[in-house]
Amino acid sequence: MHIRYLFCMAVFFIFGATSVQALEVTESSITTGLNNRVPIDEIQSSSAEVGKLYCFTRLADAAGETSIFHVWYRNDVEMARVELTVRSSDWRTWSSKRLVPEWTGEWRVDVLAQEGTLLKSLPFSLY
Repeated sequence: MHIRYLFCMAVFFIFGATSVQALEVTESSITTGLNNRVPIDEIQSSSAEVGKLYCFTRLADAAGETSIFHVWYRNDVEMARVELTVRSSDWRTWSSKRLVPEWTGEWRVDVLAQEGTLLKSLPFSLY
């Protein structure tokens, strides 16, 4: 019994005591542009004639180099999927989408972890 206790304690200290970092979105926005890697505005709706929009994401707690995805949807139909590399525990990144004036409707960008876990969803509309 004593040996089993010592074995369990050893397993805990080796595996259980290490903290597992979870990638977290600390800031995010749909924006019409960036200045010095910072969004210049945050929109919830815009004219479809804006031409181009950006999805900005700031991440924390990345455990080493990893990737995220920005998946752009229009009316629940995937329009683009962009893989973005994350290289530190505090990382800012963005993707952009060129827009056609006819692409009005409900949009969103889903921010996914490398393994596909939804980290954040950013809805907006184009009129």
